[in-house]
Amino acid sequence: MTAARRDRPRRPRRPLIGLPQRFSATASALRYGAVVTARALSEAVLRAGGEPFMMHPGPPEEAAERLARCDGVLLPGGGDVAPRLYAADAAVHDRVYDVDAEQDAFDLAVARHTLAAGLPLLAVCRGLQVVNVALGGTLRQDMGGDRADHRHRVHRVTLTAGSAVGTAMGRPGPGAGGGREVEVSCYHHQCADRLGTGLVVTGRAEDGTIEALELPRHHAWFAAVQWHPEDTADSNPAQQGLFNALVTASRARLPSPASNGRLP
Repeated sequence: MTAARRDRPRRPRRPLIGLPQRFSATASALRYGAVVTARALSEAVLRAGGEPFMMHPGPPEEAAERLARCDGVLLPGGGDVAPRLYAADAAVHDRVYDVDAEQDAFDLAVARHTLAAGLPLLAVCRGLQVVNVALGGTLRQDMGGDRADHRHRVHRVTLTAGSAVGTAMGRPGPGAGGGREVEVSCYHHQCADRLGTGLVVTGRAEDGTIEALELPRHHAWFAAVQWHPEDTADSNPAQQGLFNALVTASRARLPSPASNGRLP
């Protein structure tokens, strides 16, 4: 090794952000089913200074051990959560789709351990719904058909002043109506109904749909949004701000150079 290379300052380690993958029946150029991650999600994490850690959905009892190496977690979007997990006796609506028992079990285990362990967590779309169910909440199986759902919609959301979501997006203070409005890209036909323990609403669409949830008394950074910030994060600093906030909170967990590897 040359002297120049020895003297070069070492770049700080990127915080490792656990990102559960999604099962896919098909994928281009593969002969079998696949596990996939939205490229826009992993790029948003990388842009924020984090290292996306693609987690294959596995036995839920192993989630805690596998997450031990992570500094933060991003729960992504995906198919619907099985209704039996939040409404045991309810009939299944005919618009419920892509339910996967293995995916549900793993995501719920990830959500519960992440919150219990105090890891920073950003939950997106299905991720918000998983967290709500993990904390004992329920979902509306369908928002009322094509005219009522938020599939392929861009709409405005009013955020609570001073919320973690608003602060991350650069909109911390109150506007004329007491909150801050943001334009968001959505793709969902379900939404949170009864809230899980400790969750509060910090963002709503004009039709009243819950679009952001937080845990004010939680001891780690947490935000859940029903929209897809990754859709425009590469060109919209407000949406990228959610990923930046996750990575910043995760970086704070890294050991300092003088700590000999111990967490602060």
